[in-house]
Amino acid sequence: MPLSVFSLFTTLLLSSAAYAADDTFTWPNNTLAAVSLSYDDALHSQLDNAVAALNKYDLKGSFYLTLASPVFQTRKQEWQAIAEQGHELGNHTINHACRGSLPNRSWVTPENDLDKKTLAELVSEVKTANSILKQLDNQELRTFTLPCTDNLAGGEDYLKEVTPLFIGIKSNVADIPKSMQSVNIKRVSVISAENLTGEQLIALVKEAGSHGTMVNFTFHGVGGDHLAISSKAHLTLLSFLAKHRNHYWVDTFRNISLHITSHQE
Repeated sequence: MPLSVFSLFTTLLLSSAAYAADDTFTWPNNTLAAVSLSYDDALHSQLDNAVAALNKYDLKGSFYLTLASPVFQTRKQEWQAIAEQGHELGNHTINHACRGSLPNRSWVTPENDLDKKTLAELVSEVKTANSILKQLDNQELRTFTLPCTDNLAGGEDYLKEVTPLFIGIKSNVADIPKSMQSVNIKRVSVISAENLTGEQLIALVKEAGSHGTMVNFTFHGVGGDHLAISSKAHLTLLSFLAKHRNHYWVDTFRNISLHITSHQE
């Protein structure tokens, strides 16, 4: 066999093997893709706007709570209530510390500067947050979203230390994965949804469907608060997902993580 033909044959063979491996991964009910709807920071507009919209369309979201937030402290019973409705309460640390040394971080206060905290302090904070959340929802299995995508506490990687505590971790902002083979459930990428229109959000869902993978939306404010998306855009996305349940599996990140883990094992 000539070398060029042999090279072409090998390339095709390897490509076929890759596609075959991808074909072994399926979503529940043979849906095209998974969709995770996540809401960070424990904000008023999430309880006031997002939860009502999710319940209207019978969709489940994941709420990553910053436990020092006054909105968590003063509305704790409401957060507990949405857990009873089937929504997920996720760990977003207690204080939402971020690295003050990075660009555009003038808003980081000295007492909440991740560069000045120790690895032990952050690990302890994350564990304490898990304990507090368990008191609300009685869940053993939990997921985590990394505040500001910053993983260094005092120059040390605290994410590596807390990884065993969670079944799924959202750790970075990146594009939709092209293959489930490339997905590490303990280092999942998200789409930051602020300022996107409903049509743009739907296009991202369809893109995930074309690859047979997943799209992980991270929202903050919904119709208010910071890094906000409009209520109209949010409702447009939810309406689309509700009308296409046979095509897209929308669930909590906890349940999506469990599904992916079962396949990878």
